[in-house]
This record gives sequence, structure tokens and C-alpha cells, in this order.
Amino acid sequence: MIRALILRDLRRGFSGAAWLPIAFFLLVASLVPFAIGPDAQLLGRIGPGALWIAALTAALLPIERLIEPDRAEGVLDQLLLHGVADETVAVAKIAAHWLTFGPLLFIAAFPAAALLDIDGHALARLLLSIWIGTPGLAALAVAVAALTAGLPRAGSIAGLLLLPIAIPLLIFAAAFCADGSNQAMALEAAISILLLAGAPFAAGAAIRAART
Repeated sequence: MIRALILRDLRRGFSGAAWLPIAFFLLVASLVPFAIGPDAQLLGRIGPGALWIAALTAALLPIERLIEPDRAEGVLDQLLLHGVADETVAVAKIAAHWLTFGPLLFIAAFPAAALLDIDGHALARLLLSIWIGTPGLAALAVAVAALTAGLPRAGSIAGLLLLPIAIPLLIFAAAFCADGSNQAMALEAAISILLLAGAPFAAGAAIRAART
């Protein structure tokens, strides 16, 4: 069942505006040199942090489409009637959300690194940090989407909830990209795992609360 749920969300994600987060990611990479100037050393130093801010926004952009359409159409209720736990639905949505933007973000990092004069070593650290951190971002986005489903102006509220919680992940990801610190990488991984472990339960509880 979980595989069918993932495939269903993947089809819906790629049939919609799936390319919008990646387009935004590359747009940020294109605009930063104009804002900062042509200093290659400065661009290489701030580039990974700027790209991580763009990655955070890429995870946030489709947040209104993660839970709310299924809640409004009664799909979540039907899944419950078929014995599918809300936590299982959340796990499937986390996996599908990550698959719609994580691998594409990884690919988009190559042209973005070229635009920002990020050298090969820094690029390798950036790619590793994307693989480590973006699953946590996907989990956080689904949990926040469940918490705000059905609320007016849910996208704005979701941003206010997601951004403060994502700050520790952003800090340690940027720190690892900057100096390759093993401690920063371990802390980024720990936060990402913590988000992955807790998000299905938070999302499941929010889905159940929305039914009452």
C-alpha cells in the first residue's frame, strides 16, 4: 500500500509544477552574483549557504499541495477506512515529496555551483549535505503541511512554522559546506534523522485532529 501511495503522489507531483522549486533554486544561483558582485572568492564562500536557503524554499513551495488536496477530497478518510494508518500516509508523502525535489536539486547543484564559482571540494561537500539534509526538509514540510491543512492562508502560516524549525539544519549544513567539519556533518545528519523519525507521528496526529 505504501508503495502505491508513493507512486500516486509522484504522478501528481510530476504532472503539476514539479519543476518550479528547481527553477527557483537556479534563479537564486543566477541572481546572487548580480547582488554580490563578481568577486569569485566571496561567491565561493557564501554560495553554499545561499544555495541551502534556496533548497529550503524549494521544499516549502509545494507545501499546500502535500496534504490539503487529499484532506479536502476525502482521500485521507478513505485510506483510514481501508486500514491505512495516518502515520503510514505521512511516510509515503515524505518519500514522494523528497523524490520530487531531492534528486532534481542534486542535479541542479552542478550548474548552480558553476554560476557561483564554487570549487570542486566545496561542491562535493554541498552535494553530500544535500543528500543528508533534504530528507529532513521533506519530512518537516509534510508535518507542517498536515498541521496547516484546511487553514486559510495555509502557505503563509506554513512558512512561519517551517522556517524557524529548519534553522538548525540550515546552520549545520552551511557549516559543513564551508569547512568540511565532521562535527557539523554529524549534527546535520542527526537533525535530519530526528525530523524523519518525528514527522510521521506529528503529521499523523495533525491529520487525526483535522477530522474532529
